[in-house]
Amino acid sequence: MKSTKIVVAYSGGLDTSVMVKWLIERKDAEVIAATGDLGQKKELNGVQAKAYATGASKVYVRDLREEFLTGYVWPALKAGAVYEKSYPMATALGRPLLAKMLVDIARKEGATHVAHGCTGKGNDQVRFEVSVAALAPDLKVLAPLREWEFKSREEEIVYARKNNIPVAATVASPYSIDENIWGTSIECGVLEDPMVEPPADAYQRSISPELAPDTPEYVDIDFEEGIPVGVGGSRLEPVSLVFTLNDMGGAHGVGRIDLVENRLVGIKSREIYEAPGASILHFAHTELERLTLDKSVFHMKNQLASEYADLVYNGLWYSPLKNALDAFVDETQKTVTGTVRVKLYKGNIGVAGRKSVFSLYNARLATYTEEDQFDHRASEGFIKIFGLPVRTYHQVQNAVAAGLEEQPEKEVLQSVPVR
Repeated sequence: MKSTKIVVAYSGGLDTSVMVKWLIERKDAEVIAATGDLGQKKELNGVQAKAYATGASKVYVRDLREEFLTGYVWPALKAGAVYEKSYPMATALGRPLLAKMLVDIARKEGATHVAHGCTGKGNDQVRFEVSVAALAPDLKVLAPLREWEFKSREEEIVYARKNNIPVAATVASPYSIDENIWGTSIECGVLEDPMVEPPADAYQRSISPELAPDTPEYVDIDFEEGIPVGVGGSRLEPVSLVFTLNDMGGAHGVGRIDLVENRLVGIKSREIYEAPGASILHFAHTELERLTLDKSVFHMKNQLASEYADLVYNGLWYSPLKNALDAFVDETQKTVTGTVRVKLYKGNIGVAGRKSVFSLYNARLATYTEEDQFDHRASEGFIKIFGLPVRTYHQVQNAVAAGLEEQPEKEVLQSVPVR
């Protein structure tokens, strides 16, 4: 009986398929494969049979879609967390949940090790290992891709063929693809040249905007306290809601992202992302916040959104700072209830309407018609007081520049009655 028992985060892709066989051979270990269903479609086809065929002693396939959306995606959506103003972090949000799954199965099976298939220069290794350290500091984490002999994906493909390991990747199309319900990330191959436009076969779930319908599609999205709850007037459960928007957005070429991003380890990488539903929901959520949040809250939340995104991207989901930020975000979302109408057309998302019982928009204050109730005369005193620090600063600077020994006489502000 083998002395070491390892639970592997198994996707069924090239790296993890090779990893199962490699761990059995090199570590003389019993390997248990653990797959989390986060809404990926292609990778789950035959994943259990593939894992057994590769040598796993047990295979777990857990449906985590609902937990993924409600426990990880929705908090990030409410926070407005988009990394470097572009990436809705589908992969980054999935890693802490998959790490939790590994820990749960390791406890159940009495395993002393868990393993992941992340590279030594990527972000995911940090996300997995820091999350495991937070949830189960006694477990040892293995990262075969940091130590094995393969120098390229092409060498892995050769090893897979030699050991009869079925994999989808080929030398001609060596993309590395990570997919879940919130988005797809694609890298490697010709995409490593940032001057090369992504080939058509790189995209997995959206039509080219040039081939999208010539007629726009309008859709209403309903939110309750920052959480999406309905599409097109129908209330939907989280999984159905996101799949519905993925299909709608993908049909109009929405959600394609070509990004040169800053990785945590200090290098820049070129990634292609597809996130139709995520792009639509982030857009609609922000538009509803514009309508319902106080100015100072809206501005502060935008500042903290970047901090929240960095925290998630860098693998610090299970951290005190994340808990503190969640408390702030939850407080801001109490009034983010309403409906946003979006327009999908040729790869673009536009706002076509928004409404909320908590709307802070007052037409009688904003209008320029005879119904205007804004007291224009009040602005004179406001501007004098608001501009007083700037006026004082420049008076002093001008006096110094002119060589005056005495400061100019201060202007006496006249109070202006506010009606």
